[in-house]
Amino acid sequence: MNMQVSTGVQPPPPPSSIEDMQLPVVMMRDILLKTMFRKNLDLVSEVAVAICLPRAVTQELIDMARVQRLLEATGTLNANSGGEMGYQLTDAGKSRALDALSQSEYFGAMPVPLSVYREQVKRQSIRNIQITRDQLTNAMGHLILPNTLLDHLGPAVSAGRSILMYGPPGNGKSSISNGIRDAMGDKIFVPRAIEYSGQVITVYDPIVHSSAEVEVDDPNSLRRRRTFDTRYVRCERPTVITGGELSLSMLDLVYNPTARTYQAPLQLKSTGGIFIVDDLGRQAEPPQSLVNRWIVPLEESKDILALQSGEKFEVPFDTLVIFSTNFHPNEIFDKAALRRIFYKIKIDGPCQQDFLKIFAMVARKKGMPLDEAALIHLIKEKYPTIDNVYANYQPVFLIDQMISICEFEGIPYQMSPELLDRAWANMFVKEEDIVH
Repeated sequence: MNMQVSTGVQPPPPPSSIEDMQLPVVMMRDILLKTMFRKNLDLVSEVAVAICLPRAVTQELIDMARVQRLLEATGTLNANSGGEMGYQLTDAGKSRALDALSQSEYFGAMPVPLSVYREQVKRQSIRNIQITRDQLTNAMGHLILPNTLLDHLGPAVSAGRSILMYGPPGNGKSSISNGIRDAMGDKIFVPRAIEYSGQVITVYDPIVHSSAEVEVDDPNSLRRRRTFDTRYVRCERPTVITGGELSLSMLDLVYNPTARTYQAPLQLKSTGGIFIVDDLGRQAEPPQSLVNRWIVPLEESKDILALQSGEKFEVPFDTLVIFSTNFHPNEIFDKAALRRIFYKIKIDGPCQQDFLKIFAMVARKKGMPLDEAALIHLIKEKYPTIDNVYANYQPVFLIDQMISICEFEGIPYQMSPELLDRAWANMFVKEEDIVH
């Protein structure tokens, strides 16, 4: 009999008691009160969903608040909820909830202590992934790449360290970065919020994290399907892509003075996934400064963040960082910085043979019939004028231009030397002096 072994990420186990939570008791109690107050909840099952805790642990918290006379039973069993007892805040409970809200507006999901989150990061580390050539080839299937490029990329991605891709613009560095992300394919668990030193730092971000399908947990069902801590969201491995807008301040904790809570910086949100710095060299900050900021995280697998008070603390750094630039590395980095980037991979333009393959593939996708005379004209007459330098973006550009011309002229899609000349004229700007 064949037994199938799951190779998925080990999920975070749900807490079984208040002690198991490893959070300050007052913090847990206050989040319970704030959530019941803000969301107007009175049933244990509703509260458990709102604070993302098992029902038994939620009941423990409610019983503790009752002993402190902050909550009271309403004395009525709700017929619509399987005969659940209702609970409401006492006057002292409302007063405590308002006082707690004035200190921090955070309510809802209980945070995960940073020390507990560290353990989950190890369980789902990006460095545990082994990518095969087939996985990478399938993820890059829409790109025509030289085999030698995959020879370099495969070990770099499997190492989960840092990669510098450099080379002329328009040759698919961004597409390759996205292909690397697609090759990973598995799911990880992202905390909604983490706690350090009594402070709440929100991590889960729907813009960065695409949540996987979630089975709805019926509190009345005998078979409980949720087998992981629901303070986490099961997600695809995250990908953060930044470009010319990246600044050093975006890598710091973001404090919201109104809510009195923190938001995780981009690199913490990308834990377990990929952080792509596209167009390095186009930022306001010098590339050397940006890379200097990453040196400790890249070497020691930990990052250092600071609270408003100035207190500094360590968080896990478990991210595949991909730097992508159109500059030669020696122009923008010193040798010490380059030494710390583990893999340097040059992404060149295609050879003539690969260029023609890309041209034919794009034409087929866009419904443009190939024309031999037009292709000979392109290769023999046009490319020699730019020293036969081919780039991956050019087939898409030229074919889109010809499609636009055909649609404007009201003729079927077609290519010809004349149409290629018109398309080519828009790909480059002629060097000339403009009289102002």
